[in-house]
Amino acid sequence: MRGAVGETVGANLDPSHLMWMGADPIAAVRALGDAIYHVHAKDTRVDPVIAGVNGVIETTPGDRFQDRAWNYITLGYGHGELWWREFVAVLAAVGYDDVFSIEHEDPMLPALEGVEKSVAFLRNVLVRRPRSGLAPN
Repeated sequence: MRGAVGETVGANLDPSHLMWMGADPIAAVRALGDAIYHVHAKDTRVDPVIAGVNGVIETTPGDRFQDRAWNYITLGYGHGELWWREFVAVLAAVGYDDVFSIEHEDPMLPALEGVEKSVAFLRNVLVRRPRSGLAPN
């Protein structure tokens, strides 16, 4: 599509969707490069026992999260700091220097608690550098 319309079109990268599907979000970042216009900060945890029996095409309702093969989860509860540091570093390497939007869909934590934990987690993994043309605070 970009070949036809140019840089008007870009990707909204949500790594959590790629995670439950078994794709590699870091490889996706490398493939998309500067076509990434927006990034979600949302994690996924796959239960290997349930997924091993049922697969990941999930039909169990979200309110039965303990019985599901995968769930969206608060940052750091699916993939640890090392994974997220690499994800952020590869995004920076391809030129992404914009917002990480926290999207809370964790069925086990209240929204405020999940967002607070996600913010604290992101503070540990984000690269702090001044944005183009801006002086550091």
